[in-house]
Amino acid sequence: MLWLKAFHIIFMVCWFAGLFYLPRIFVYHASSEHAETRAQLAIMARKLYRFVTPFLFLTAGFGIALLHLNWDYYQTQVWWWAKFAGVAFLWVYHYQCGRYLKIILEDADWHTHVFYRFFNEIPVLFLFAIVILVVLKPTL
Repeated sequence: MLWLKAFHIIFMVCWFAGLFYLPRIFVYHASSEHAETRAQLAIMARKLYRFVTPFLFLTAGFGIALLHLNWDYYQTQVWWWAKFAGVAFLWVYHYQCGRYLKIILEDADWHTHVFYRFFNEIPVLFLFAIVILVVLKPTL
């Protein structure tokens, strides 16, 4: 069980690295005035998205394995269901990053760097909430 937990955390950290940096690339892309720079940032974003997406699935896979080992406990814990809701939201956020990446690659992006700066902060808030839920296991 400890090996599963270790790999779950390792892949979660790798996935979050991408969730933190990919929208930052979007910020730089939206604020750049040079076509060459924008093209390079679009390539970087595409490569990063492809690199971190497997970490999402590995994080989920190890999480499901942990869940399977102790389902009777987790299904009764409100904190776990709140964590699950947060993780589900982050899956949607990851997918939305892919949608923004697609419009950037098509050179059809109309979002401003300010929009992406706010968008970039979302995973930080969810990371705080999820870690607090997992460590403190509050009774909600």
